[in-house]
Amino acid sequence: MSDMLFRGDAYQRDAGGKVVAHSAEGGIILDASIFYPKGGGQPGDSGRLLWDNRVLPIATAVKGDKDQIVLVPSEPQSLPPLGAILTQELDWERRYKHMRVHTALHLLSVVVPFGVTGGSISAGHGRLDFDMPDAPEDRDVIEHALQAFVDMDVVVSEEWIDQATLDAAPELVKTLSVKPPRGAGRVRLVRIGVGQDQIDLQPCGGTHVARTGEIGAIRLGKIEKKGRMNRRIYLHLDD
Repeated sequence: MSDMLFRGDAYQRDAGGKVVAHSAEGGIILDASIFYPKGGGQPGDSGRLLWDNRVLPIATAVKGDKDQIVLVPSEPQSLPPLGAILTQELDWERRYKHMRVHTALHLLSVVVPFGVTGGSISAGHGRLDFDMPDAPEDRDVIEHALQAFVDMDVVVSEEWIDQATLDAAPELVKTLSVKPPRGAGRVRLVRIGVGQDQIDLQPCGGTHVARTGEIGAIRLGKIEKKGRMNRRIYLHLDD
């Protein structure tokens, strides 16, 4: 199992690490990782590993067996040997955009109150698929409501609950096609806002900004019909 450092601090850009294994496909497994592995619609992080005056670019991170995080090199090179002590560095600009988009999509799931059947995040934009028969009538209303949530600049936090608590509150699960992330029988919740200013609370395993104000200006993109009961809505960071 790789210690998921990004869970403790999503803003950590670099860290030490020790190589504990190589995957059969040529990936590197560290004892602790700041790289988020692809999952829940969020891409795996990219970056680099540094050891003995050598640099190995990392294209992405994926989930391996037994909660291992596998770092995938972007080009064929010699891998750091087992036991090597190294430094891991994130492509921070890309990760931070993922965080901003991910939190913005949680807000979109509030403004558009339908079940979510899929989603995707990239550096700069994202989309959600909704279980809804017709496209929203007024996209300007959605865009203005989203920006109002951003401008509230409320805190984004996390908490963990047990599975029984989640089973007793099924309304928390908005994503119809993906099971909530679990760890040792617990489920991680991401909360946006607190008290009377709470906007959203739902299971999520991804990385998020600390406050909604960090999302910045956002712009609603195209709305597509993807099936009789499926509408795809795109959202863009409007930097």
